[in-house]
Order: sequence, then structure tokens, then C-alpha cells
Amino acid sequence: MGAHEKSQGNANSMQRVKVYRLNEDGKWDDQGTGHVAVDYLERSEEMALFVFDEEDNETLLLHRISPDDIYRKQEDTIISWRDSEYSTELALSFQENTGCSYIWDNICNVQRSMHFSSLNNETFHTMNSELRELPAVELSTLPIILKTVTESGLADQMRLTELILNDQDFFQKLMELFRICEDLENIDGLHMIFKIIKGIILLNSPQIFEKIFGDELIMDIIGSLEYDPDVSQVQHYRNFLKEHIVFKEAIVIKNPMVLSKIHQTYRVGYLKDVVLSRVLDEATVASLNSIIHSNNATVISLLKDDSTFIQELFASLRSPTTSSESKKNLDRHPHNVLESGPKPSAPLCCSPGRNSTFRTFGTCFIRVCW
Repeated sequence: MGAHEKSQGNANSMQRVKVYRLNEDGKWDDQGTGHVAVDYLERSEEMALFVFDEEDNETLLLHRISPDDIYRKQEDTIISWRDSEYSTELALSFQENTGCSYIWDNICNVQRSMHFSSLNNETFHTMNSELRELPAVELSTLPIILKTVTESGLADQMRLTELILNDQDFFQKLMELFRICEDLENIDGLHMIFKIIKGIILLNSPQIFEKIFGDELIMDIIGSLEYDPDVSQVQHYRNFLKEHIVFKEAIVIKNPMVLSKIHQTYRVGYLKDVVLSRVLDEATVASLNSIIHSNNATVISLLKDDSTFIQELFASLRSPTTSSESKKNLDRHPHNVLESGPKPSAPLCCSPGRNSTFRTFGTCFIRVCW
């Protein structure tokens, strides 16, 4: 027995292990390869070692950590013990010695806590959050990522947010995996990605929102939320946004930032009011509303200072070739330029209290219709 061969390109190799069991002949039987974690047993305050099979994510090993001195660390890559439940010797052979040290420290920390008093959930989560690392974003690690996102305590949520933000490619990799799962019709994978994205949104981090609501990611993010396991049918949010929402400009807007903010405002409002309306808490709703209002202010400021846009607006209003209906559209809804939220014939409208700003160019100019 010994550390197995290094898996090329696996960023999560530090927690990759082989599980061995001592048979009646005194030989070590290979029980499989997977990823090891220290976590709570379901509906319990007991801590355990979990090993999830790297091929099918089934549980290869579940071992309740004992307060007794039964564990041995060997050769920097092996942890072994006498397991009373299996009535035999078990061993974990780590691919990397750093992974072995990481799990060994976890076991020692749990034992230390068990020796003092019954373990408080939040106390251990705080301790554990200092050690936890996100695994590489791969199909085989989705269950571990999901468990980390959905079962984090308050202190862990802050650490989780930090880890996500530190991985510059986390969302790109997750959305690439989403597209692969969608192409392969991997419903289990799509359901896990839905739960991961929902959980991350509920972290309510402005820095994360800045990433996922950018032009590069937001449509894939919305697409991943079409696969809610609690809803019998797949939703079609992207199709609705692409096919049924018509962006009309009474005056052509040439500033790409203005256009980006307008589209983002509508999509964030759609996510808030339709896609996740059943699950968002008040704090997250308030944060999304804040994004919308901030976008409103940005668009108003940029257009107010765009002399070319204002000149074209007034030229259209004065032009004898502009139809009466077009002038009505230009002159309609003076207080509504960037309204969020998907409503029939919903204008993109400004926030209240901007009358003085819009008196400078008189009106609303953009409408979204379906």
C-alpha cells in the first residue's frame, strides 16, 4: 500500500485518497478512490470522515471520529486506525502529503473539542472555515461544492464568499460545466448547479453580484436557474428574455455602458421578481433593489452629460418628419426611464426624485415591450 499516482491537472488532489481495508489474510484490499472531507453526520453533532467516490460520488467510507487514541499517521501520506464498526483496520492513502496533514489536523481538532465538552455547531464551523478550501470545479466535485454552499454556518459563509472571490475562474468554470451538463441532458448535474447558484446568490455578497450579473455571465446564470428540482418542468427564462423582450430605442444610445446597465437592470429585476421570487430573503431583495437603483442613477448621469444624445432627442421632438405617435413615445413617462421588473409594456425608467434631471431633456425614450 502507498500513495497512489498523482492525477494530472486535478487541483483538488490534496484531498484525493485511496481507501484500504485489512482482510482476514492480513492483506490490504483497495476499496476505491475518492475525495475525503471532515463534516457533521446528518442530523447530528457527531463529526465524521467521509470519502466520496470520484467516479459516481457514492459514499466509499463513513467513519465517526473517535475521541480515543486510535489514529496513526504513517509516511506522511497514510492515516490508519482500528475501526470498531467494520471490525478491522482501515487506512487512507493520500495523493499528497499536504492533504494528509490537512485531514490529520482536522481529526486532532475534533478530538480536542470532544475532550473539552459537547461540540457547539457554530464553534466548529468557525474553526473549520479557517481550513476549508473549495475543490476544483468538476462534475465529480459538485456534491462537495453543493454541501459546502448549502450547509455553511454564518461564519463559514463569510469564508465561503472569500474563497469564491479568490478563485477568479470559479464562475466561468461552473457555467462551462453547466453548458456541458445541459448539452448532455445531465439532470442530476443541472439540479446541483441550480442549488449551488441559488445558495451563492443567498450569500448576498455585492462583490459576487458584480461578477455574476456582468454581461459575460448573467444569461448563463439565469439559464442555470431554469433547472429547479422542486419544479416539475424546466423553465425557459432565457428564451423569454431573448425572444419576447424587444428593446426599443426612441433615440439610439451609443454609450456601451449605458446599454449594459439598462440590460442588466432588467435582467436583475427579472431574476428578483420572477426567477427566484419564491426563495429570496428580504436582505437579498434589498441588495438587488440597490443594484437596480444604482444603475438608474448611473444611466441618468451618463445620458444627462451626453450632449450628442440630448441634441438628437430635441431634434427628433422638433422635427416635422417625426410622427405624432413617435413624439408621444418620446414625451411619455417623464419619470420612467429605467424601471426594473418584468411588466407588460414595462418601460425602463428612472428612480423617483429625478424630475430636475429629466427636465433637461424632457422625457422617457426607451421602452421594453412584449
